[in-house]
Amino acid sequence: MNNTINLLDVVALSENLSERGLSRGQVGTVVEKLDEDTFLVEFSDDDGRTYAMLPLLAAQLIVLHYEPTNPQLISNT
Repeated sequence: MNNTINLLDVVALSENLSERGLSRGQVGTVVEKLDEDTFLVEFSDDDGRTYAMLPLLAAQLIVLHYEPTNPQLISNT
């Protein structure tokens, strides 16, 4: 599986960031690649209002996938 993080990827935190009020599993969007291993991630509520935006290391993020990464796994049901 390709775990490369790209601009506009939907990601989840892999750890708690209690000093920022963020918990493991919270979902955000990559809005900028700051360097090879650091990404600016925006966290928004259901109405699209940003409640946090901070630089995070790739090791702190899990890229979320909404469909199989292997097309052979898609069934034709």
